[in-house]
Amino acid sequence: MRFTVERSGEVQPAFLVRYRGRIYAFLNRCAHISVELDWIEGEFFDLTGLYLVCSTHGATYLPDSGACLHGPCGGRGLVALAVEEIAGSVYLVSEQ
Repeated sequence: MRFTVERSGEVQPAFLVRYRGRIYAFLNRCAHISVELDWIEGEFFDLTGLYLVCSTHGATYLPDSGACLHGPCGGRGLVALAVEEIAGSVYLVSEQ
């Protein structure tokens, strides 16, 4: 699921994924070059459903941490956002 978040006074694209029963959120920005990851709007996983993949350059990330596995991300991971799931609703945890 795609959404936007305001960080440092700037609205930025972000996304949520469910992986192994848990919700994870990241800025929708490849660590290699600041482009959105999704292949098709809202599609972030590779064909196996195990990894997040940048549609532009093929950088591959772990969906539970955003850590770079391989590709042009050069070891830099995705920017994770803190979220909580309560009674089926997902809430962004404030960065204070």
